[in-house]
Amino acid sequence: MFARYLPALAVLNALWEVAQLPLYTLWWEAPPLSIAYIVLHCTLGDVLIGVGALLAALIVTRAGTLCDWHWIQVGAITATFGLSYTAFSEWFNTTVRAVWTYSEWMPVTPFVPIGVSPLLQWVVVSVVALALSRRVA
Repeated sequence: MFARYLPALAVLNALWEVAQLPLYTLWWEAPPLSIAYIVLHCTLGDVLIGVGALLAALIVTRAGTLCDWHWIQVGAITATFGLSYTAFSEWFNTTVRAVWTYSEWMPVTPFVPIGVSPLLQWVVVSVVALALSRRVA
């Protein structure tokens, strides 16, 4: 299962990271080599978050063997863990540490200025990666 999930998760996250680049100021300010490094760094981080979120979901659901998984429950919990971590990370890195900033194109949540695109990333990418992994299984 992980042999199918990890590549799907990595490819989908890399594509998402590239697609959302214009929503961050680095797209307009950083040199191409720095942008490439950031995409690689963020994609690897996304994979680690995704693996951790899936493992947490498997523990919480007491998933057992692959044929016993409740896929919808595992997917929902995986997305929730990824979404929760990402919400905190985006807030912390844009507000507290000010490591990166959003461009004016990034839609943000109304009460806490967190980018909508990285939040959607965890709802969409983790679920699609799991669905692709299940389909191949």
